[in-house]
Amino acid sequence: MAQIGIFTRDKDGIYTGEIRTLTLRVKAVIRPAERDHDKSPDHRVSAGGVEFGAGWTKAARDSGAGYLSLKFDDPSFPAPIYATLTPAENDMFKLIWSR
Repeated sequence: MAQIGIFTRDKDGIYTGEIRTLTLRVKAVIRPAERDHDKSPDHRVSAGGVEFGAGWTKAARDSGAGYLSLKFDDPSFPAPIYATLTPAENDMFKLIWSR
């Protein structure tokens, strides 16, 4: 697993940060979303006003610690990117990529 981003969260629960890989470098915003049904995402991800991802609030099985399970996708991507957003030091959140 590799860290591909770092984010901060404001008082309204909006995360702002940057996603960086060898081929991707974008400033992104992760906002709480209105849910239509129980499987709808809890969050929407956008960059430059374009939505390219969604996130679901989860809890770790062993500790119960909360995190966001995220999926990013765009026609320019060869495949979706799956990642988790977890608390880090100094009120920051790290974005961890997984395959």
